[in-house]
Amino acid sequence: MKRLLPAFAFVAALSLTFSAAAQTYPTRPITMIVPYPPGGPTDTIGRIFAERMRASLGQPVILENIGGAAGTLGTARAAHAAPDGYTINFSNVASHVFSSVVYKLKYDVLKDLEPIALLTTSPFWLVAGSGVPARDMRELIAWLKANPGKAWGIVGSGSPSHLCGVYFQSLTGTNIQFVPYRGAGPVIQDLVGGQIGLSCLEASASRPSVESGKIRPFALLAKTRWPAMPDVPTIDEAGVPGLYLPFWHALWVPSGTPAAIANRLNAVAMEALADPATRERLIGLGVELPPPKQQTPQWLRTYHAAEIDRWRPIIEAANIKPE
Repeated sequence: MKRLLPAFAFVAALSLTFSAAAQTYPTRPITMIVPYPPGGPTDTIGRIFAERMRASLGQPVILENIGGAAGTLGTARAAHAAPDGYTINFSNVASHVFSSVVYKLKYDVLKDLEPIALLTTSPFWLVAGSGVPARDMRELIAWLKANPGKAWGIVGSGSPSHLCGVYFQSLTGTNIQFVPYRGAGPVIQDLVGGQIGLSCLEASASRPSVESGKIRPFALLAKTRWPAMPDVPTIDEAGVPGLYLPFWHALWVPSGTPAAIANRLNAVAMEALADPATRERLIGLGVELPPPKQQTPQWLRTYHAAEIDRWRPIIEAANIKPE
């Protein structure tokens, strides 16, 4: 029994240290890792949250962009960071679901990162360029079957736009040629120019091109219509039920982060979602904010794992490999 006393004393001291750290946290700037280059939707939304979180925490939240390998380089940095609350990870479904299946990683996205909160959601939609004559989904599927091999722009192997196309093929019996691009911007340019016919794009980021008439949406890949553009039918209404592809952003910390610090970060994230000015900025981008029941770490943990389980067989059946 005497031999156990030093161990108990060590554990107790460590617990007190973590407790004291949590009570004073933060005492220095926090790094928010975004695993994508500047300028994209994840970077834009991440900066809005970083700014608002700084006001609550009383310390700078410095956004660090670490792009590459479909979001896995930056996510790896976050997963391997010290679990002290001074490195947080702001990212999306692409890096934390799709890339975690496509790539062979040196970290486990479910075990090495602790969820803090789901922050925004936004649907994808199936869009067409100037060279597609179809007026609705029925005509589009008939046109694709009569003209196999039509070009579908994707933003990298294993990206949401790629998986959307793979899933669309399997549900409709069509044959599509996937053409990789470095970003959504070049995809839209070639849709407008007629070099490619179709793509799946994140709705909030591509809404200006739809509103200007440069590209046409055939369906929203969601169960309900999008309040930002309520005239666009859902994929169920369009005739391809089940092709749902939500694009969501969330916040994580390295596993092992003290619970008190994780809880503090969750509370700060909820303050950001409740702040009228922040809500106005986010809704102005076209994203939707989750209801309170979806803002807990427990909800995000369950949802995250379920999304990986849903997409893994689709990715493996299509034999999607890293570029």
